[in-house]
Amino acid sequence: MKSSTFNNRKTASAGRPTYIEVEPNVNLHITDLGEGPAVVLIPGYPLGNETYEYQYHTLIEAGYRVISITMRGFGLSDKPYGTYDFDVFADDIKVVLETLEIENAVLGGHSMGGAIALHFTAKYNGEHISKLALFSAATPRHTKLPDYDFPLFTKEDVTSWIELLKVDRPAMLGAVGSKLTLNADSLNAGIGAWLGASSSLAAPYAMDKALTALCDSDLRDDLPKINVPTIIFHAVDDAIVAYAMAQQLHQGIKDARLVTFEKSGHLTYLEETPKFNEEFLKFIKE
Repeated sequence: MKSSTFNNRKTASAGRPTYIEVEPNVNLHITDLGEGPAVVLIPGYPLGNETYEYQYHTLIEAGYRVISITMRGFGLSDKPYGTYDFDVFADDIKVVLETLEIENAVLGGHSMGGAIALHFTAKYNGEHISKLALFSAATPRHTKLPDYDFPLFTKEDVTSWIELLKVDRPAMLGAVGSKLTLNADSLNAGIGAWLGASSSLAAPYAMDKALTALCDSDLRDDLPKINVPTIIFHAVDDAIVAYAMAQQLHQGIKDARLVTFEKSGHLTYLEETPKFNEEFLKFIKE
């Protein structure tokens, strides 16, 4: 029997789902907070949506509804055996936004999440969104080619991470984690441990296949398809995704803007949080 306590107030979460089914038996974990125009955030590899905690507060207080989607295989989302690539991830985002009836959202993504956000925008011709924000985005290509020398890593480098993942996942996470920040002081140890805990929730199979997709995918053809205002946040000293990659995005996406960070590495949103939030809010409000 429903308590009369609820008769005079809005119930917690206002009926918003914590999980959304994107295909039979595959449910994605959703953070959905605040009221107002929607801002949708996609975490980077191999994190869950809690990674944007220090953006949630700022955006909610500024009058926005914040929706973060943990990709399949990661965090608290389901971890099915199957395909993990940018088409699947983009399709999952499409289902979530349709289910929540989201239109004219600002879509942002970090690292691999930026590549996913870019591909979603290109594949679906900007449906459901009005702006795109790319944070240290691992795109349009994460590994070198003979005609594309901008990335920091070769396919062999990434393959070595995948092989290490199969025998010693903590060591693999440590190897990648050592490159994430500008220096030992740019991110406090507590937040570093928190990110490690988030990473440990990912399924090893999903980590393998998603990293393989990141290694092999080439999204250069997506760039001219981007038809919404776009901003690029990137640190000069990012040791995971070269600043030259951000410059490639800047040149390849019509009317894109590039915001440069000089006191962070790959985690601009955690290493330079005040500047990140200020610049992101400014873009959202334009």
